Amino acid sequence: MVSTEGLFGEVQEFPADRARERFEALVGLDEVKQQMLAHARVLLDPAVLATWSEQEHGCVIPAVEDVMDLPPLVVLAGDVGTGKSVLAETVGDGIARQLKVSVTMFPMSLTARGHGAVGEMTTLLTRAFQKVQDHALSGRGRDGKLRHVTLLLIDEADALAQSRELTQMHHEDRAGVNALIRGIDSLHRERLAVLVIMCTNRADALDPAVRRRAAAVFQFSRPDDAQRRMLLRRSFAGTGIGDEHIEEAVRYTGATNGRSYGCTYSDLRQRLVPAVVLDALATGPIRGPRLVGIAKNFQPTRPFDAEVNGPV
Repeated sequence: MVSTEGLFGEVQEFPADRARERFEALVGLDEVKQQMLAHARVLLDPAVLATWSEQEHGCVIPAVEDVMDLPPLVVLAGDVGTGKSVLAETVGDGIARQLKVSVTMFPMSLTARGHGAVGEMTTLLTRAFQKVQDHALSGRGRDGKLRHVTLLLIDEADALAQSRELTQMHHEDRAGVNALIRGIDSLHRERLAVLVIMCTNRADALDPAVRRRAAAVFQFSRPDDAQRRMLLRRSFAGTGIGDEHIEEAVRYTGATNGRSYGCTYSDLRQRLVPAVVLDALATGPIRGPRLVGIAKNFQPTRPFDAEVNGPV
């Protein structure tokens, strides 16, 4: 186990069966999962692009060179409860299985912000990036072949990478953002097998220099009718609940009853579905009418902007 000295949460190793289960359970996010794995593949092993270009075009075309030079950073942005953090925490398993290598993920702790002492945040962030870089040094063999992948996960990234354009921003926070950018640039310059994954509820709050360095920004939104239908059908498969009741539950968990927003993925998976199961535990099988009744009275999590600015 790598010594983390409090800079990181629990270091994760992939492939891991539990992570695979959580990754596959992200119903409705198949497209973004595929896109993220595709980006991870070329950012971590850009030689695959060069090989493809040689085969298809007889040379490495300029467009491929541009893609190969992208910084190793992706941003997952969107409202609370939309699945971005779970995807970030489990995508390492998909990468490990796709590339057939081991993957280590370092989840950066918000303690890396320090306590406001002069130079503390800069020192902590520099140390964190150095640990990730040291771990990644053995990621490629002498022949350049990928042997191991290192992921750096920065959840709630706007707390560490908030825009330096804010006039009220503290000097130490500005210095911390500078250190974060230097760390990303260092990983890019060294061409290490590292991918930095940032999650944020507010992509517009990230520093412009951080956003410019992102090879991709994936936007997450609340599930639409089709995605809620898919999730509910999957969760209650085997109960005998018919389409009529599923459709009613889909309607009640969407924008209805004067609400302009519906349920998040976490609302459904972590609150509604457990509520239905526990309600039925003492009474017998899960029934469609009871699912509808619970869905009708269910209160979704308010959007992030609504919590700050009032009703949406």
